Amino acid sequence: MESLRTFAKDYFRHAVAAANLSRDVFTKGIKLDSLTNPDSSFILDVGTSMTAALRDVTVDPSKMIQDNTELALKYWQLAQSTALIALKQPAEPVIAADSSDHRFDDEAWHNNPFYYAVGQAYLINAGYLEKVTKHLGGLNENNRRQLNFLVRQIVNASAPTNFFITNPEAVRKCRQTRGLSVVRGLENFFRDLVRSRQLLNISLTDQKAFEVGKNVATTPGKVVFENRLFQLIQYEPTTDTVHQTPLLIVPPFINKYYIMDLTAKKSLVRWLVSQGHTVFMISWVNPDASHRDLTFDDYIQNGVLRAMEAVEQATGEHKLNAIGYCVGGTLLATALAHLKKISDDRVKSSTYFATLLDFSDPGEIGVYLNEQMVRTLENYIDKVGYYDGRFIALSYSSLKENNLVWSYFVNNYLKGEQPVPFDLLYWNSDSTNLPATMYKYYLREMYINNNLREPNALTIAGTPIDLTSIDTPSMFVSAQQDHIALWKATYSGFRLFSGEKHFVLGQSGHIAGIINPPESGKYGYYLNDKDPESPEDWFEQTDYHQGSWWPHWQSWVSRFQGEEVDPRLPGDGKLDVIEAAPGRYVKKRLV
Repeated sequence: MESLRTFAKDYFRHAVAAANLSRDVFTKGIKLDSLTNPDSSFILDVGTSMTAALRDVTVDPSKMIQDNTELALKYWQLAQSTALIALKQPAEPVIAADSSDHRFDDEAWHNNPFYYAVGQAYLINAGYLEKVTKHLGGLNENNRRQLNFLVRQIVNASAPTNFFITNPEAVRKCRQTRGLSVVRGLENFFRDLVRSRQLLNISLTDQKAFEVGKNVATTPGKVVFENRLFQLIQYEPTTDTVHQTPLLIVPPFINKYYIMDLTAKKSLVRWLVSQGHTVFMISWVNPDASHRDLTFDDYIQNGVLRAMEAVEQATGEHKLNAIGYCVGGTLLATALAHLKKISDDRVKSSTYFATLLDFSDPGEIGVYLNEQMVRTLENYIDKVGYYDGRFIALSYSSLKENNLVWSYFVNNYLKGEQPVPFDLLYWNSDSTNLPATMYKYYLREMYINNNLREPNALTIAGTPIDLTSIDTPSMFVSAQQDHIALWKATYSGFRLFSGEKHFVLGQSGHIAGIINPPESGKYGYYLNDKDPESPEDWFEQTDYHQGSWWPHWQSWVSRFQGEEVDPRLPGDGKLDVIEAAPGRYVKKRLV
């Protein structure tokens, strides 16, 4: 009786919470106007893009007949194997899910005739659509990529695992909890809907488990400079002596900097400090409509270059080493090209993590970046003054939709489970806006026109820039499975530089390939001191090294770090301490 009473309390508590949240959703919905709740077509203008993609499609009748014949045969095999399953006889599946696809791991997909038939029919249809799309002719590379992306989104969205009645795990949990999992799922759904804009923002982790400055971004330091665009953090030394040459890190403005300072065991910043570097980190502002006028030029002049001046004020050292991550690397290279133009050699070495300089192959994110879509996007951000970071996050999540969208949809809503604490996903969901003027320039000049790689095509701080003039010793670190900055595309940018340069290819992806501490020993890396024109030729001649590439970088940069000097404390130089790290700017969250 007591357990029944407890169940009833839990059931009605979650039911009331779901009802209250649904009321909040309705109230929020009627308050939103077209300005704050724009049409989602700016995410992917499917109609226009697909019309262009399919206009000149040609179909090979022989391949179409072959595809349809194979489809009919597989359905005949499915009918036979389903009958055997129903009779509790052993049967080989018509088609097996990929080994990396865990959606169909549950035994019911293999033993229950209903779920077996549904799952197999889905996999058969998915394979058929993939073949048909592959056999279409008359498509250029960009249109084919868009069509493949759209088909993949439709196929994965329609998976039987995404629907309650055809998900055996969700049905089983509902039965085991006597319906409580469904009520909890509704509560989770409405809670996410309340905190969403137009598009559903699915919780990926327990947001309450983390707090910036408390259990992420905790490396001790002080903010020693700030302007409208960024705060500059100087980290406190932990070694008896430090290297004479300070180190400045330029993070991407699309994400927050603390991906490089997650937890103590995963912190690149903490490791760099332990190696004797005086580390400075730019922490970009999370802009709103009041920052709409900020330009790409501002991010160079009042961002990267101003940070370099502040490092000199804090340490008394004119020269420094610099690291740029992703878009931060794009900013750093742009700044170096400008410095080269004015004969300023303050940067002794530069390192680029997963950085695109040649945007001719932007990877899968390119499906969102054609002329029509960019024009639609420009119209939207002109109205609101910035690009909402949550839409950026959703765009990138859609590139890994099963891992970052549908798996959480199923767990949170269909099964009624709570997302587990995960620092990386907390950072991933801590989105940042982008100023309208800057972002429009960045999209058009980099992605659409690819002008950064063209000598003197862009003017920064009043000077035409040329990446081929950069002769600063440079290391590029890219990741083999990176789907955001394809390593072969980063290699193309690497070859633009004229000075000493070194390319390192880490295993894994955009984050794990870079944030790979020596203690983890999880991923290795590839080296080749030569730089042939083709990335394939470069890779064929590489040597594989087990473990983190961080010590290799430290060995490389040691030539540029100068003599050993007494440790520098924040505030010892010409810059006063403003506040403790991580500072105010990084703590501003989108709500």
